[in-house]
Amino acid sequence: MSGTRSERLGWLGTGRMGTVMAGALLDGGSDVSVWNRTSSKTAPLVEKGAKAVDSITELAGVDIVFVMVSASADLIKVTTGEGGLLSAERLPQIIVDCSTVSAEASAEVRAAAEAAGVAFLASPISGNPAMVEDGRGAIVASGPRETYDRVVPYLSMIAPTVVHAGPAEQSRLVKICHNLFLGMITQALVEVTTLAEKGGVPKAAFVDFINGSVLGSTFIKHKGRALVERDYTPTFNNKMLRKDFDLGLAAAREMEVPLPVSSMVHQLIQTAIGHGFAEQDYAALYEVEARAAGMLDGDAS
Repeated sequence: MSGTRSERLGWLGTGRMGTVMAGALLDGGSDVSVWNRTSSKTAPLVEKGAKAVDSITELAGVDIVFVMVSASADLIKVTTGEGGLLSAERLPQIIVDCSTVSAEASAEVRAAAEAAGVAFLASPISGNPAMVEDGRGAIVASGPRETYDRVVPYLSMIAPTVVHAGPAEQSRLVKICHNLFLGMITQALVEVTTLAEKGGVPKAAFVDFINGSVLGSTFIKHKGRALVERDYTPTFNNKMLRKDFDLGLAAAREMEVPLPVSSMVHQLIQTAIGHGFAEQDYAALYEVEARAAGMLDGDAS
Protein backbone atom coordinates (compact mmCIF):
# COMPACT_ATOMS: atom_id res chain seq x y z
CA MET A 1 0.00 0.00 0.00
CA SER A 2 1.41 3.36 -1.02
CA GLY A 3 -0.30 5.61 1.51
CA THR A 4 -2.94 6.94 -0.86
CA ARG A 5 -5.84 6.35 1.54
CA SER A 6 -7.34 9.41 3.18
CA GLU A 7 -8.14 7.86 6.57
CA ARG A 8 -6.80 9.67 9.59
CA LEU A 9 -4.90 7.45 12.01
CA GLY A 10 -4.10 7.81 15.69
CA TRP A 11 -1.37 6.11 17.67
CA LEU A 12 -1.59 5.70 21.44
CA GLY A 13 1.61 4.59 23.17
CA THR A 14 5.00 5.56 21.78
CA GLY A 15 7.43 3.40 23.69
CA ARG A 16 10.20 1.68 21.77
CA MET A 17 7.89 -0.68 19.88
CA GLY A 18 5.12 1.84 19.39
CA THR A 19 7.55 4.35 17.93
CA VAL A 20 8.84 1.85 15.37
CA MET A 21 5.34 0.74 14.39
CA ALA A 22 3.89 4.24 14.12
CA GLY A 23 7.00 5.28 12.22
CA ALA A 24 6.26 2.60 9.62
CA LEU A 25 2.80 4.10 9.06
CA LEU A 26 4.34 7.54 8.61
CA ASP A 27 6.92 6.13 6.21
CA GLY A 28 4.03 4.66 4.25
CA GLY A 29 2.46 8.08 3.82
CA SER A 30 -0.25 7.87 6.47
CA ASP A 31 -1.67 10.82 8.38
CA VAL A 32 -0.89 9.96 12.01
CA SER A 33 -1.63 11.77 15.29
CA VAL A 34 0.20 10.47 18.36
CA TRP A 35 -0.20 10.51 22.12
CA ASN A 36 2.00 9.17 24.90
CA ARG A 37 1.81 9.56 28.67
CA THR A 38 5.35 10.97 28.60
CA SER A 39 4.89 13.50 25.84
CA SER A 40 8.60 13.87 25.06
CA LYS A 41 8.61 10.30 23.70
CA THR A 42 6.52 11.42 20.73
CA ALA A 43 9.35 13.66 19.47
CA PRO A 44 10.90 11.16 16.99
CA LEU A 45 7.51 10.67 15.37
CA VAL A 46 6.78 14.39 15.24
CA GLU A 47 10.08 14.79 13.40
CA LYS A 48 8.76 12.31 10.84
CA GLY A 49 5.57 14.29 10.35
CA ALA A 50 3.21 13.07 13.06
CA LYS A 51 0.98 15.46 14.98
CA ALA A 52 1.30 15.19 18.77
CA VAL A 53 -1.87 15.69 20.81
CA ASP A 54 -2.20 16.58 24.47
CA SER A 55 -4.84 14.06 25.53
CA ILE A 56 -6.16 10.64 24.59
CA THR A 57 -9.57 12.07 23.78
CA GLU A 58 -8.00 14.24 21.08
CA LEU A 59 -7.15 11.02 19.24
CA ALA A 60 -10.72 9.83 19.34
CA GLY A 61 -11.86 11.94 16.41
CA VAL A 62 -9.64 10.12 13.90
CA ASP A 63 -10.85 7.14 11.87
CA ILE A 64 -8.64 4.39 13.29
CA VAL A 65 -6.67 4.41 16.55
CA PHE A 66 -3.81 1.98 17.14
CA VAL A 67 -2.86 1.16 20.72
CA MET A 68 0.46 -0.20 22.02
CA VAL A 69 0.68 -0.41 25.83
CA SER A 70 2.45 -2.65 28.32
CA ALA A 71 -0.25 -4.59 30.14
CA SER A 72 -3.94 -5.49 30.37
CA ALA A 73 -4.69 -2.82 32.99
CA ASP A 74 -3.14 -0.16 30.75
CA LEU A 75 -5.31 -1.17 27.80
CA ILE A 76 -8.46 -0.97 29.90
CA LYS A 77 -7.44 2.41 31.34
CA VAL A 78 -6.66 4.10 28.01
CA THR A 79 -9.83 2.82 26.36
CA THR A 80 -12.64 2.53 28.92
CA GLY A 81 -11.18 4.55 31.80
CA GLU A 82 -11.72 8.20 32.67
CA GLY A 83 -10.33 10.28 29.85
CA GLY A 84 -9.95 7.15 27.69
CA LEU A 85 -10.73 6.76 24.01
CA LEU A 86 -14.33 5.70 24.57
CA SER A 87 -15.06 8.67 26.83
CA ALA A 88 -14.64 11.23 24.06
CA GLU A 89 -17.53 13.08 22.40
CA ARG A 90 -16.30 11.96 18.98
CA LEU A 91 -15.24 8.32 18.73
CA PRO A 92 -12.94 6.56 16.28
CA GLN A 93 -14.50 4.06 13.91
CA ILE A 94 -12.00 1.33 14.81
CA ILE A 95 -9.60 0.61 17.69
CA VAL A 96 -6.68 -1.67 16.84
CA ASP A 97 -4.82 -2.97 19.86
CA CYS A 98 -1.31 -4.27 19.14
CA SER A 99 -0.37 -4.93 22.79
CA THR A 100 0.17 -8.34 24.40
CA VAL A 101 -2.65 -8.57 26.93
CA SER A 102 -4.98 -11.21 28.34
CA ALA A 103 -7.95 -12.47 26.35
CA GLU A 104 -10.18 -11.38 29.23
CA ALA A 105 -9.00 -7.77 29.09
CA SER A 106 -9.29 -7.79 25.31
CA ALA A 107 -12.85 -9.13 25.46
CA GLU A 108 -13.77 -6.47 28.04
CA VAL A 109 -12.52 -3.67 25.82
CA ARG A 110 -14.09 -5.23 22.73
CA ALA A 111 -17.50 -5.32 24.44
CA ALA A 112 -17.20 -1.71 25.59
CA ALA A 113 -16.11 -0.57 22.14
CA GLU A 114 -18.88 -2.43 20.35
CA ALA A 115 -21.45 -1.04 22.80
CA ALA A 116 -20.26 2.43 21.78
CA GLY A 117 -20.47 1.58 18.08
CA VAL A 118 -16.69 1.22 17.64
CA ALA A 119 -15.15 -1.83 15.96
CA PHE A 120 -12.24 -3.53 17.74
CA LEU A 121 -9.37 -5.54 16.28
CA ALA A 122 -6.88 -7.38 18.50
CA SER A 123 -3.57 -7.35 16.60
CA PRO A 124 -0.53 -8.25 18.73
CA ILE A 125 2.87 -8.17 17.05
CA SER A 126 5.81 -10.56 17.25
CA GLY A 127 9.39 -9.32 17.09
CA ASN A 128 11.50 -6.86 19.04
CA PRO A 129 11.70 -3.23 17.89
CA ALA A 130 14.92 -3.77 15.91
CA MET A 131 13.46 -6.77 14.07
CA VAL A 132 10.22 -4.93 13.32
CA GLU A 133 12.17 -1.93 12.05
CA ASP A 134 14.13 -4.28 9.77
CA GLY A 135 10.88 -5.62 8.32
CA ARG A 136 10.89 -8.96 10.14
CA GLY A 137 7.84 -8.60 12.37
CA ALA A 138 4.65 -10.63 12.25
CA ILE A 139 1.13 -9.63 13.29
CA VAL A 140 -1.74 -11.92 14.20
CA ALA A 141 -5.16 -10.28 14.24
CA SER A 142 -8.63 -11.31 15.37
CA GLY A 143 -11.98 -9.59 15.19
CA PRO A 144 -14.70 -9.14 12.56
CA ARG A 145 -13.43 -10.00 9.10
CA GLU A 146 -14.68 -6.74 7.60
CA THR A 147 -12.75 -4.79 10.23
CA TYR A 148 -9.62 -6.79 9.51
CA ASP A 149 -9.99 -6.23 5.75
CA ARG A 150 -10.14 -2.47 6.31
CA VAL A 151 -7.14 -2.38 8.65
CA VAL A 152 -4.85 -4.97 7.03
CA PRO A 153 -3.26 -2.49 4.56
CA TYR A 154 -1.94 -0.51 7.53
CA LEU A 155 -0.83 -3.61 9.42
CA SER A 156 1.03 -4.68 6.27
CA MET A 157 2.99 -1.44 6.40
CA ILE A 158 4.27 -2.50 9.81
CA ALA A 159 4.98 -6.19 9.23
CA PRO A 160 5.34 -8.43 6.16
CA THR A 161 3.34 -11.24 7.78
CA VAL A 162 -0.22 -10.45 8.84
CA VAL A 163 -2.62 -13.30 9.69
CA HIS A 164 -6.31 -13.30 10.62
CA ALA A 165 -6.87 -15.91 13.36
CA GLY A 166 -10.59 -15.63 14.11
CA PRO A 167 -13.55 -13.39 14.98
CA ALA A 168 -12.84 -12.70 18.67
CA GLU A 169 -9.79 -13.08 20.97
CA GLN A 170 -7.94 -15.87 19.15
CA SER A 171 -4.98 -13.62 18.36
CA ARG A 172 -4.32 -13.14 22.07
CA LEU A 173 -3.88 -16.86 22.55
CA VAL A 174 -1.67 -17.12 19.47
CA LYS A 175 0.65 -14.39 20.78
CA ILE A 176 0.83 -15.92 24.26
CA CYS A 177 1.61 -19.34 22.77
CA HIS A 178 4.30 -17.68 20.67
CA ASN A 179 5.93 -16.15 23.74
CA LEU A 180 5.75 -19.41 25.67
CA PHE A 181 7.62 -20.95 22.75
CA LEU A 182 10.23 -18.16 22.88
CA GLY A 183 10.94 -18.94 26.51
CA MET A 184 11.11 -22.69 25.95
CA ILE A 185 13.44 -22.37 22.95
CA THR A 186 15.70 -20.01 24.88
CA GLN A 187 15.89 -22.35 27.85
CA ALA A 188 16.73 -25.26 25.53
CA LEU A 189 19.46 -23.17 23.91
CA VAL A 190 21.06 -22.14 27.20
CA GLU A 191 21.02 -25.74 28.46
CA VAL A 192 22.78 -27.30 25.47
CA THR A 193 25.18 -24.35 25.20
CA THR A 194 26.14 -24.71 28.86
CA LEU A 195 26.65 -28.45 28.49
CA ALA A 196 28.92 -27.97 25.47
CA GLU A 197 30.79 -25.13 27.16
CA LYS A 198 31.44 -27.09 30.33
CA GLY A 199 32.79 -29.88 28.16
CA GLY A 200 35.43 -27.54 26.75
CA VAL A 201 33.65 -26.24 23.63
CA PRO A 202 33.86 -22.45 23.14
CA LYS A 203 30.37 -20.91 23.22
CA ALA A 204 30.97 -19.14 19.92
CA ALA A 205 31.96 -22.38 18.18
CA PHE A 206 28.90 -24.21 19.45
CA VAL A 207 26.49 -21.41 18.49
CA ASP A 208 28.08 -21.12 15.03
CA PHE A 209 27.58 -24.85 14.53
CA ILE A 210 23.92 -24.69 15.58
CA ASN A 211 23.29 -21.73 13.29
CA GLY A 212 24.76 -23.63 10.35
CA SER A 213 22.66 -26.70 11.03
CA VAL A 214 19.00 -27.48 10.38
CA LEU A 215 18.28 -25.90 13.78
CA GLY A 216 19.61 -22.49 12.74
CA SER A 217 17.22 -19.54 12.64
CA THR A 218 17.14 -15.77 12.94
CA PHE A 219 16.08 -16.18 16.56
CA ILE A 220 18.90 -18.61 17.44
CA LYS A 221 21.38 -16.32 15.69
CA HIS A 222 20.41 -13.31 17.80
CA LYS A 223 20.03 -15.13 21.13
CA GLY A 224 23.20 -17.12 20.48
CA ARG A 225 25.15 -13.90 20.05
CA ALA A 226 23.72 -12.62 23.34
CA LEU A 227 24.85 -15.80 25.11
CA VAL A 228 28.34 -15.65 23.65
CA GLU A 229 28.79 -12.01 24.64
CA ARG A 230 26.72 -12.25 27.84
CA ASP A 231 24.97 -9.16 26.56
CA TYR A 232 21.53 -8.87 28.12
CA THR A 233 20.56 -5.48 26.77
CA PRO A 234 16.79 -5.89 26.82
CA THR A 235 14.83 -6.53 23.70
CA PHE A 236 12.19 -8.20 25.91
CA ASN A 237 13.01 -8.42 29.59
CA ASN A 238 12.40 -11.21 32.07
CA LYS A 239 9.58 -9.37 33.85
CA MET A 240 7.69 -9.01 30.59
CA LEU A 241 8.29 -12.65 29.69
CA ARG A 242 7.10 -13.73 33.15
CA LYS A 243 3.88 -11.77 32.56
CA ASP A 244 3.26 -13.68 29.36
CA PHE A 245 4.00 -17.02 31.03
CA ASP A 246 1.53 -16.06 33.76
CA LEU A 247 -1.08 -15.43 31.06
CA GLY A 248 -0.25 -18.62 29.18
CA LEU A 249 -0.36 -20.86 32.23
CA ALA A 250 -3.62 -19.28 33.33
CA ALA A 251 -5.14 -20.00 29.92
CA ALA A 252 -3.87 -23.57 30.08
CA ARG A 253 -5.48 -24.09 33.48
CA GLU A 254 -8.78 -22.74 32.22
CA MET A 255 -8.72 -25.05 29.19
CA GLU A 256 -7.27 -28.03 31.10
CA VAL A 257 -4.16 -28.25 28.92
CA PRO A 258 -1.01 -29.58 30.63
CA LEU A 259 2.10 -27.45 30.00
CA PRO A 260 4.90 -29.23 31.89
CA VAL A 261 7.79 -27.63 29.97
CA SER A 262 6.28 -24.15 30.15
CA SER A 263 5.72 -24.57 33.89
CA MET A 264 9.37 -25.41 34.45
CA VAL A 265 10.59 -22.52 32.31
CA HIS A 266 8.26 -20.19 34.22
CA GLN A 267 10.13 -21.04 37.43
CA LEU A 268 13.50 -20.56 35.74
CA ILE A 269 12.43 -17.11 34.56
CA GLN A 270 11.43 -16.40 38.15
CA THR A 271 14.87 -17.60 39.25
CA ALA A 272 16.55 -15.24 36.79
CA ILE A 273 14.49 -12.39 38.21
CA GLY A 274 15.53 -13.43 41.71
CA HIS A 275 19.16 -13.27 40.63
CA GLY A 276 18.69 -9.64 39.63
CA PHE A 277 17.94 -10.00 35.92
CA ALA A 278 14.35 -8.70 36.00
CA GLU A 279 15.00 -5.78 33.67
CA GLN A 280 17.49 -7.58 31.46
CA ASP A 281 16.85 -9.62 28.36
CA TYR A 282 15.56 -13.16 28.84
CA ALA A 283 18.79 -14.44 27.30
CA ALA A 284 19.96 -14.03 30.92
CA LEU A 285 18.44 -17.47 31.48
CA TYR A 286 21.97 -18.52 30.57
CA GLU A 287 23.19 -17.01 33.84
CA VAL A 288 20.84 -19.24 35.84
CA GLU A 289 21.89 -22.34 33.92
CA ALA A 290 25.62 -21.63 34.04
CA ARG A 291 25.53 -20.88 37.76
CA ALA A 292 23.60 -24.10 38.39
CA ALA A 293 26.35 -25.92 36.49
CA GLY A 294 29.01 -24.37 38.73
CA MET A 295 30.48 -22.29 35.93
CA LEU A 296 29.66 -18.77 37.14
CA ASP A 297 29.60 -17.18 40.56
CA GLY A 298 29.35 -13.46 39.84
CA ASP A 299 27.48 -10.89 37.84
CA ALA A 300 27.42 -10.92 34.05
CA SER A 301 30.44 -9.16 32.64
